[in-house]
Amino acid sequence: METEFTPFTSLLGGALIGLSAVVLLASHGRIAGISGIVSRILPPSVDKAGLPQAIIFLIGLLLAAPLWFLLTGAAPVQVVSGNGLLLVVAGLLVGFGSVIGNGCTSGHGVCGISRGSARSIAATIIFMATAFVTVFILRHVVGG
Repeated sequence: METEFTPFTSLLGGALIGLSAVVLLASHGRIAGISGIVSRILPPSVDKAGLPQAIIFLIGLLLAAPLWFLLTGAAPVQVVSGNGLLLVVAGLLVGFGSVIGNGCTSGHGVCGISRGSARSIAATIIFMATAFVTVFILRHVVGG
């Protein structure tokens, strides 16, 4: 499997993610962790005070790809497995990991590390190491 190296768009995307995390923290005192934002808008823990800002943040995430298409005329390239069972298992594992890790990659990796949180640094090291091992096994052992 080949990947496309896109340094400019990757840098721009990372800067925009960082900027959105700073704006959310500065304006609402909230961490831009997607699992936390989603958990605040779903029962049983609906946060009525933070609901509008959470919904706007999620709408922004959902509109990013259509906006990219509108600006560039090309759809963002995404490669997703066609194996439904694999996607369900992966989704459940990610959700379970977010609950056990008390946050997701965006909360720990973007916001937690930038705040110097030891727990977030440890969590990021663990999920990055797990990702490296998973990619190695899938590409070089299983042969995917």
